[in-house]
Amino acid sequence: MSFPPIHRVVTGHDDEGKAIVASDGPLPTVVEIAAIPGTVFHEVWSTSGAPALVDNGPDPSTAALMLPPPKQGTRIRFVDIPPDTTEFLAHGASKMKNAFAQIGDEKASTVKAQSPHPLMHRTESLDYGIVIEGEMTLVLDDSHVLLKVGSVVVQRGTNHAWANRSGKPCRMLFILVDGRYEASIAAALARR
Repeated sequence: MSFPPIHRVVTGHDDEGKAIVASDGPLPTVVEIAAIPGTVFHEVWSTSGAPALVDNGPDPSTAALMLPPPKQGTRIRFVDIPPDTTEFLAHGASKMKNAFAQIGDEKASTVKAQSPHPLMHRTESLDYGIVIEGEMTLVLDDSHVLLKVGSVVVQRGTNHAWANRSGKPCRMLFILVDGRYEASIAAALARR
């Protein structure tokens, strides 16, 4: 099963300040992650800095693929996630360095021999993950939660993975906001 393409409309202003459609069509950046076949990133937009600059500048979604949001910025993307396979669960951990390198954040992978899932990772960001279609399981260090259409995860820089145990593809929408760990959390993470 494949999902329909994402349709994006970007607005802007003309020289007199009138609202216009700057672009209307498919996303320019849709990338399948080579080390995790079937996982597809659909880059929608990103901002760098806060407050976000409201301008008619170039499309930031055409930049190199990066997992985290820009410093003091945001990122929005859809991700299509295939069902976990026996092969992936048994041998996927060895491919995660390459997978995270392709999405511009090799250090995000936290997978170890005893990790509960090969995709365990952490970013210093506040992420909203919304299930659009299908089912997903949020895996944390010591727990997991089944998510269905309409479920929203507020992921606050924790070590986690997205496990698709449903047997069918899942599409999620992610909105990522650059963050900074509170001092006591940063200290605890440094000790791990």
